[in-house]
Amino acid sequence: MEFAGFLEWLRRMGEAPCELVDLSEIEISHRPEHGPSRLPALAISLGMLPPDRISGDKLWELAEPLQPTTRGRYQYLWQQLRSENAPLRVTDGDNLVSGPISTFDTRLISYVTNNWQKVAMVVGKTLASQMDDRLFQTGDIFLAARIDALVKSGCLELRGKTPLEMRFSEIRLPGGRG
Repeated sequence: MEFAGFLEWLRRMGEAPCELVDLSEIEISHRPEHGPSRLPALAISLGMLPPDRISGDKLWELAEPLQPTTRGRYQYLWQQLRSENAPLRVTDGDNLVSGPISTFDTRLISYVTNNWQKVAMVVGKTLASQMDDRLFQTGDIFLAARIDALVKSGCLELRGKTPLEMRFSEIRLPGGRG
């Protein structure tokens, strides 16, 4: 479960005891049958781990009780984030923080050129750049929706019906050539 989801779950748990499995340092390797060799990557979430890895490594044995001081710190953080009522929760490298809806706009625009290119290409490059950071903070549909907002605001030009049809629409910087 992503961290913001965990914090909401913890709020709903109240003071009920619970144990946590910290996957923050667990790396996953990609099997050869899943394509070319790649460096191991952080698991990010339990959903990224194949069942045989979970059972083979007996990850449940890593479970530790959530200490009261840690619980209190998490509950305070979530209360603060909820009171800010921002559209996004993102990391600033080490901490979960509130973010504006435009959080990923600069990164998206950095992959747009003066020439027409598929929205899927720009979205894909933006998603891949998260892999460089080893942290996935957003998904393709959200990024396509942000491209739509950038088109509507005049920051980008669109050729096609909507950026949400990523494979069938193209974008470029305003006044581009081609």
